[in-house]
Amino acid sequence: MADRFFVLTGGPGAGKTTLVEALRAEGFATTEEAGRGVIRAEMQENGTALPWVDREGFAEKMFEWELASYRQAEREKGCVFFDRGLPDTLGYLDLEGLAVPAWMEEEAWRLRYNTHVFVAPPWQAIFGQDEERRQSWQVALRTHQIMVRTYARFGYTLVELPRTSVPERVRFVLDRLGPAY
Repeated sequence: MADRFFVLTGGPGAGKTTLVEALRAEGFATTEEAGRGVIRAEMQENGTALPWVDREGFAEKMFEWELASYRQAEREKGCVFFDRGLPDTLGYLDLEGLAVPAWMEEEAWRLRYNTHVFVAPPWQAIFGQDEERRQSWQVALRTHQIMVRTYARFGYTLVELPRTSVPERVRFVLDRLGPAY
């Protein structure tokens, strides 16, 4: 099953969500990025599990979001493209200098994705901040490095996306899936 689960990771503002949306438009099942989803939900509910208020609470909510996304993907047919995955939360905790709870580590080892993970490299020309993405360019660079290291530690092979147009990125991803997909 994990063979059909493809993760897109990297730092903020590198075009992951735009690519996931384009893959959804092609008819593929996709997931919503946990970080943005949690921030939106917490802001609507006046919650405190926000990265600028409670980083541990934010990480726990993101991980729970990713677990729910994984469970939903198990019910889908065909390929599913994940806008980040379980290891991303562990990378976030590392980035923030926070301890990774043992249960998160165990789940990230147990619930696997395709061995090839697509990584969007830092791309300053498209990087931007907004209400939900408040990280600086320097934090985006560090996040990218940590995500690469985290996924490699979990035994995934990283496939760097080209810095090119969205249609060309879609073609690049689909070409790498092979004829089985």
